[in-house]
Amino acid sequence: MFLKELHDYRYLLREIVAKNIKIQYRNSVLGIFWTLLQPFLTTVVLVFIFGKLFGGRDPEVICFPIYVLCGRLLFEFYSQSTKRAMRSVTGSASVIKKVKVPKYIYPLSNVISNFVTFLISMVVLVGFCLYYSLAKNASYPAPVINWHILLAPVPLIVLFLLSIGVGLILSTMAVFFKDVEYLYDVFCLLLFYSTPIFYTIKRLKGDTLMHRMLSANPLYHIVEMFRDCVLRGRMFSYLSLLYALGFALALIVIGGVLFWRKQNRFILYI
Repeated sequence: MFLKELHDYRYLLREIVAKNIKIQYRNSVLGIFWTLLQPFLTTVVLVFIFGKLFGGRDPEVICFPIYVLCGRLLFEFYSQSTKRAMRSVTGSASVIKKVKVPKYIYPLSNVISNFVTFLISMVVLVGFCLYYSLAKNASYPAPVINWHILLAPVPLIVLFLLSIGVGLILSTMAVFFKDVEYLYDVFCLLLFYSTPIFYTIKRLKGDTLMHRMLSANPLYHIVEMFRDCVLRGRMFSYLSLLYALGFALALIVIGGVLFWRKQNRFILYI
């Protein structure tokens, strides 16, 4: 039933996705070019600040700028897509009150539109990989590029599913609890530092409790799987895949059931 309904409203979903992308850059001078410039600038800043501290010849890091960029790109997509999905129902109150369409279209369209801009921003990663592969920079070794890079879409799909699950939960909670938006901003800040973006989790092996807590983060496994494919040229861990995928699917089920049960009451609170 869900798939049939989604198929029936596929044109509406496509139009909302296109509208979200246009609105995102409507008042920006640089427009969609900012999608490329922002990850480039933030990566340069992170490398400049943490390069000497964490960018040594660690076999897990290899090329520190690409290591940082991989984590930054994936985390930024998760953060932005879930935040916009969280505001999607309350932000579309005027439309929901007038037009009868499946309400899950709104959080879903926000995750999809952010995924589109995320894929565009991957051009920056391609540029970094080409530069460090051809420049033979003495400071940072070249990434190991081989056929494993073809598996890179796998962790991206898992991340997409995880964002949908979290987005459904947040969009439902935000209707009834307005403070969720502020609490989630704090949570994302904590999540940024608990996801090894500019450091390696192996540095914390002496602290067993901290190591286990960070290893429980599904974003950590998704980012590491992506780095294995793009940076290290090796197969990712099947255990990491099963854990992250299981986590994502569980959140989709929880979010879907929660959204479905509460959606009829949205009109009373928005």
